[in-house]
Amino acid sequence: MRRTKLCSPLGCALLALLGMGSGDARADSPGLEAKEARKVANPNPAVENRFFLKEGRFEATPLFGYVPNNPFARRYMFGGIFGYHFGESLSAQAEVLYSPDGGENDLKPLVEVLLDRAANSAPITTGTGTPTSVFQQPLDKVSLAANFGVALAPFYGKINLVGETVLNFDFYVTGGLGMVSKSNYTATYDENQTDGNFVNLKEEGNEVKVSVSAGIGQNYFLNQFMAFKIDIRALFYVDNLPVYDPANPPDGDRLYNNVVASAGLAFFFPKMKPRLSYEL
Repeated sequence: MRRTKLCSPLGCALLALLGMGSGDARADSPGLEAKEARKVANPNPAVENRFFLKEGRFEATPLFGYVPNNPFARRYMFGGIFGYHFGESLSAQAEVLYSPDGGENDLKPLVEVLLDRAANSAPITTGTGTPTSVFQQPLDKVSLAANFGVALAPFYGKINLVGETVLNFDFYVTGGLGMVSKSNYTATYDENQTDGNFVNLKEEGNEVKVSVSAGIGQNYFLNQFMAFKIDIRALFYVDNLPVYDPANPPDGDRLYNNVVASAGLAFFFPKMKPRLSYEL
């Protein structure tokens, strides 16, 4: 009778380990199958387990803002953003902002400084010794701004604040077209003022300019329907050169911009759809 030689326990264990590296063993591994299926479903997951989904939802954001780059007048803006999200990265947005006009109360101290120096310095004179002109400081106040465009949110991330508290956020860029309604003023020196303020502010009319907007912003998601928004946008438009000497107005145009830095709470509706899971 022929006897079959069996392997020792140690040899059988080595053979089993070597067999795990073969193609058949890899194909039978449920862990590797799940890994490959996840790669096919989402080949480049930058951040997994996204807490907040925007696709197919509307956004309404009341805003409070300020114009930091107007050197002559304080401009506080009120308004909001209304948008629709086609996906997690792309959305259409409409922004409308309004700023009340406070007259001389809106002026910054720089206006008084410029008028005082111009009035108390040696005036420019002709050969007869008479002043050639009276200095005036031109300024404008944006009372209404609106822009329509798209926003692209290429980055999404998470911040670990304290312990296990995680704050989700995204970063977006935006651009579009719009309009700017502004009131034009000239400020002149008036030594006959009795209230201690020698600035005389005269309104020169209102203008509406077509503008191009560009900006950046961030959403910090507080829950599944609300986020804290920070938004900074520049509104570019073409207007006439400033007139400092009414007797010799310059010819030509220049590019202006109003930067609006704003913040508010964004509300998303309808209710967020359930997050997708992978069927393995």
